[in-house]
Amino acid sequence: MANIEVKVPSPGESISEVRIAQWLVADGDVVKKDQVIAEIDSDKATLELSAEEGGKISLLAKADETVNVGDVVAKIDTSVKPAKEEKKEVKEEKEVKEVKEEKGAKDAGKPAEAERATGSVAPAESAAHATPVAKAVMAEKGIASDKVKGTGPNGRITRGDVEAYIAGGMSVDTLMNGWGGSRNSSRSKMSTLRKKVGERLVSVKNETAMLTTFNEVDMSAVMAVRDKYKDKFKEKHGVNLGFMSFFTKAVTEALRLFPNVNAQLDGEEIVNFDYADIGIAVSSPKGLMVPVVRNAEQMSLAEIEGAIKGLAIKARDGKLSLAEMTGGTFTITNGGVFGSMLSTPIINPPQSAILGMHNIVERPVAVNGQVVIRPVMYVALSYDHRIIDGKESVSFLFKVKEMLEDPAKLVLGGKDPGAVLAGL
Repeated sequence: MANIEVKVPSPGESISEVRIAQWLVADGDVVKKDQVIAEIDSDKATLELSAEEGGKISLLAKADETVNVGDVVAKIDTSVKPAKEEKKEVKEEKEVKEVKEEKGAKDAGKPAEAERATGSVAPAESAAHATPVAKAVMAEKGIASDKVKGTGPNGRITRGDVEAYIAGGMSVDTLMNGWGGSRNSSRSKMSTLRKKVGERLVSVKNETAMLTTFNEVDMSAVMAVRDKYKDKFKEKHGVNLGFMSFFTKAVTEALRLFPNVNAQLDGEEIVNFDYADIGIAVSSPKGLMVPVVRNAEQMSLAEIEGAIKGLAIKARDGKLSLAEMTGGTFTITNGGVFGSMLSTPIINPPQSAILGMHNIVERPVAVNGQVVIRPVMYVALSYDHRIIDGKESVSFLFKVKEMLEDPAKLVLGGKDPGAVLAGL
């Protein structure tokens, strides 16, 4: 019998231990080579653990257990060959059925309303056969998996299935009787990543002189450019023309003019960078992640959109590497996609500033003495006052506003088109 040891890989420097977030296989299962068998949770990222060879697996550690980097957490008997795919699918369906039967036995005798209450259903049970994204959406919206019809392989629930269910509207029972009322509660252990994020956010509030300055952007010009060219843009470049690329381009030009906004403190020294590595906050099943677009100052709008799309897909699928989430010099976060009108974003350490985008709302504004309706976005810049003066922060944000309201300046490096033509 040939046994292959499955060891805990190192997620990165300075990390000595991780938590086994969940096993994706059961003890005694026959796994395939490169099959994902577990998710491991560190204070910087959640990573997947894959089988190096195919065979029968023996689990040596429990889910939710903290283990050291390099520990052997499983063994694979390679003398046992993986079964055919058809048999595996039958086994998966059987396991899902067993989970449902077990849940039914536990819930026996409970009122029908308690069964509908999402607070009384553990996440693993409520989405036993769904993609990670679908699980996250169902948990966020309070939807039980038995309410959603899966159209994926083997009836697996996909994000599209959940969105289709939401689009169909609430059931009459939910509207008439509410969503809860069972008086039950549940507890779950905070993930290592969430704990670390919390510690970092508290340290920022306690250890930096953080202030926030605000402005508003008339999005008419950007929206006009986007509406005019979005079809040709997608046809040529294969990606959508979104607002994030305009903001990223405007930010990189403003960082060139105000380099301290792109700097960091290291002890008693100020570290300046001659490049702009822009962190883009994206939503994922594990929470908010901030992958980094490297050398964004050198990119076109199409290259920025392509980079953001690739990183967002990786975040959604849990494929982001540690290297892709470290080393940024400035961060952009867009709360507008969730409906936020205005917020004060918290700096992403060790960076010195972060730009917050918000939703676009038609508002009455004065233009040349006349009241007109314009699509307006409020923007916020949180910054560390130890390194960035108020004049710099306000001027930086105004420059971003100026370039977005006149997109031609984005192409001309922040310069006025008339001045360029005049050779000024």
